Amino acid sequence: MEDWQQGNEEAFEQIYTAFHRPVYAFIYRYTRDEPFSVDIVQDTFLRLQTHKHQYVSSKGTLKSYLFQIAYRLMVNKLNRRKKWRSLLPFLVPSQESTLHPAEKLTVQQAVSGLPDLQRAVILLYYYHDLPQKEIADILHIPLGTVKSRRHQAIQTLKTHLEVEDL
Repeated sequence: MEDWQQGNEEAFEQIYTAFHRPVYAFIYRYTRDEPFSVDIVQDTFLRLQTHKHQYVSSKGTLKSYLFQIAYRLMVNKLNRRKKWRSLLPFLVPSQESTLHPAEKLTVQQAVSGLPDLQRAVILLYYYHDLPQKEIADILHIPLGTVKSRRHQAIQTLKTHLEVEDL
């Protein structure tokens, strides 16, 4: 890790080779969701790349640092999914979806009908699992604006799709 922090790019490949399987196994055993686990592993190593200088070997092993990153990412995404399911259960992508194709089209049209700025927030937050802070950075708007646009979009979708408040 220290070699990589000092600019040796080949060291990152060694780190990935050594730790991607254990991180995947940990997340997969927790979630039993292969695509989700692969996404978390990718996000974990992306986070490591963007924050490589935050790792300090005196605070713990690289393996524990990676597991900590992976666990936090997993919990955040699972919580977002849970919130998504409770707010808009008809938008949840699932293999056992009970929505009729016509209902799915109705939901897609409702999302498409949102104002551009609200639609961007909804798509980034729910479909791409991005945290609100990253959405704010991507859209160059304050965090509070992201939150209010998401809330407004959910209210609009509930009204348009005639979903009862929870």
